Amino acid sequence: MKQILMTVSMVTLSMAASAQSGTNSPYSQYGLGTLGEQASGFNRGMNGLGLGFHEHNQINTINPASYASIDSLSFIFDAGISGQITNYKEGGRKINANNANFEYVVAGFRLAKHLGISFGILPYSNIGYNYYNTEKVGNSSNETSTTSYVNTYNGSGGLHQAYLGMGWMPIKGLAIGFNASYLWGNYTRSVVNSYTDSYVNTLSRYYTATVNSYKLDFGIQYTQKLSKKDELTLGLTYSLGHKLGADPVCQVISNNAQTGVADTATYSNNAKNSLELPTTYSAGIMWNHAGSWKIGADYQLQKWSSTVYPQFVNKDGVTDYVTTKGMFADRHKFTFGGEFCPQENSRKFFKRVHYRLGASYATNYLKINGADGPKEYSVSAGFGIPVVNGYNNRSLLNISAQWVRQDSKTMITENSFRINIGLTFNERWFAKWKME
Repeated sequence: MKQILMTVSMVTLSMAASAQSGTNSPYSQYGLGTLGEQASGFNRGMNGLGLGFHEHNQINTINPASYASIDSLSFIFDAGISGQITNYKEGGRKINANNANFEYVVAGFRLAKHLGISFGILPYSNIGYNYYNTEKVGNSSNETSTTSYVNTYNGSGGLHQAYLGMGWMPIKGLAIGFNASYLWGNYTRSVVNSYTDSYVNTLSRYYTATVNSYKLDFGIQYTQKLSKKDELTLGLTYSLGHKLGADPVCQVISNNAQTGVADTATYSNNAKNSLELPTTYSAGIMWNHAGSWKIGADYQLQKWSSTVYPQFVNKDGVTDYVTTKGMFADRHKFTFGGEFCPQENSRKFFKRVHYRLGASYATNYLKINGADGPKEYSVSAGFGIPVVNGYNNRSLLNISAQWVRQDSKTMITENSFRINIGLTFNERWFAKWKME
């Protein structure tokens, strides 16, 4: 069985490495795109809560200090997929889009006493959109104009992270940990201009970048016993902000409609090393009552306002693609939720089910035409369903439903309904059996 599971793990890791979580959001045309969930199956049922959680049978990538609590007899493998329906609304227009994504694959086990290890692949950001707008040439008073133009906006790509992490408990109640990730990916964005009049020149812009860099996350958890049945855990994490070493390129192509000659200008010299990760601080707390009730709250601050990003500018008739600071806003996220499991080790099926709820509010890191991006509201509910068979009763099927609203009065409003499905396979690899 170990050989089979390892084969499945390697195949799934290969699939995840080549897969890109999909999105149709027009907001993904800005910055590094739509930020991905840095959570596995059980966290998603609580809407991404987890800074203070430390589970013996689940992998909590949100705080690497939690790896120190992984059960000593187990090898844990967790993979997840999602499907979503999104409604986009602007003014009186509405449109729907569907996506199905391979979300994550993670694994973990106890390396030594009080030392756990985890590895896997998680999404960092997603880019995917395709839309257009049409307008008449000239101002609104030019009623005689019959020429119109179409701007088509298209983009794809995103960033992935493959991580290796460790969590260590040097003294009882205190755990520290880290995730070291290889961050890679690319994006292609374009604005293609065309006219109904075949004699008018067209102008198109193409933006590209390739990222090969690293990401470092550090975590700590401290658990204080309050009574025989109650304990409180404080979790803190810090993510290092740094430039990604990428050199974005902007190509501007002017096509002469009469001669068919295209003139290409490439801008890159003043945009070198202009993609950056934000410094991130997070703090969370979790109350655990007899292992049945676990309720927590998280707060995260991403310092996007301190990062740089390339911008195409046209000043006094001179165009360039330049590194610019202050294009984004700091992102704040608040999450509250928890889970209830009547009796994890009961022989009765329904007493072993995990019931989960969560809710979040987040500001956007984007600034669009000088205005703050849409606020995000989300709620989720889910179950951790025990998988029981003749040879394994430790695995869990994590299923959750999530509603996410990107709310804006002046821009596009998005409403997404998402189903997350994750299978946590828990195999007793390291148990020593005695023959009598």
